[in-house]
Order: sequence, then structure tokens, then C-alpha cells
Amino acid sequence: MNLPNKLTISRILLCPFFVFFILLKDFKYNYIVALIIFIIASITDAIDGKIARKRNLITNFGKLMDPLADKLLVISGFISFISLGLASSYLVILIIARELLVTSLRLLSLEKGVVIEAGKYGKLKTIIQMVSIICIISIAALPSIGINISIDSIKFFANLFMYASTIITIFSGIDYMYKNKNIMLDL
Repeated sequence: MNLPNKLTISRILLCPFFVFFILLKDFKYNYIVALIIFIIASITDAIDGKIARKRNLITNFGKLMDPLADKLLVISGFISFISLGLASSYLVILIIARELLVTSLRLLSLEKGVVIEAGKYGKLKTIIQMVSIICIISIAALPSIGINISIDSIKFFANLFMYASTIITIFSGIDYMYKNKNIMLDL
């Protein structure tokens, strides 16, 4: 297994640790630890792609698993936010529905021997989702480092980032369907 694929697997393995810490209520710095884990996992996404392209280590495994690892990480964050009262379940359901639909279509096309890579809007979506999660956790972590911010303010900013993530997620899903309509019709 090459280095980019190992980084992809590491991102998947970091998901349970991220969820554990973000939901750990009896630890004052839980958001900070979760934030560090999430940032490390997000950085592996940027690094694995660059290494794969630079060293010509692009594999079908990486084309499929890299976006899946991103989805697992992002969905872990969004579902955790529901539990913490920082995200609307409706928005998270829309995001997850898009992610499952696109992943299902990728898997179906793979059965036909066609590997569909992530497009530019899909990559932008992932970046906005990851940045949104980082911002939401950062804002939620402020009280643990002595910065007073009301829960209403935290929820307000969380909602802004959630709406931004949902809008780009839906847009990128529509773009994905449009660009791959011929493949979908052959399935």
C-alpha cells in the first residue's frame, strides 16, 4: 500500500477518536482535542492527493477511498453537531443524502469498470465542509479557553456555517449528476 493510501486509511481511523473527544462532556478541553484531531485528518486529505499526483501514485483504491474517507470524517462531524445541538438534523440529512447518493453512483459505475473521480465542485464542497466544521468547533471551544461567548452566539455561527455547507453540498450534487448523466443512464 502506497503512502497516499495509508494517509487515506489514517483519516478513516481518526474518525472514532474525533467523535469520542467532541462528545466527551466531562473533559474541559474536549473541543480542542477534537479540533486538533479533525485538523490533522483534514490535512491528510490535502497531503495524500498532492503526493499521489506528484509521485504518480494514483490508484483506483485512492480514487474511491479518498472521497469516502472525506465523507466519513465530515459526516462524523455533522452528526456530532446534532448531538451537541449545533446543527439542524434537516441540514445534516440533506448533506448525508447527497453523499450517499454520489457514493452509490460511484460504486455502481465502478461495477461497470468506470471510476468517477471527484470534480472541482466536489473538492470545493469538501473544503467548505471541513472549514465549516473547524470553525464551528473553534467557536464552541472558546469558553474552554476563557473566552466568554453565549450558547446563542455559538449556535448562530454554527448555523451560518451549516447553511453554507448545505448549499455547496446540494449544488455540487446537482453538478455531479449533470456531468455524469450519461454514466447514470447506462446503469
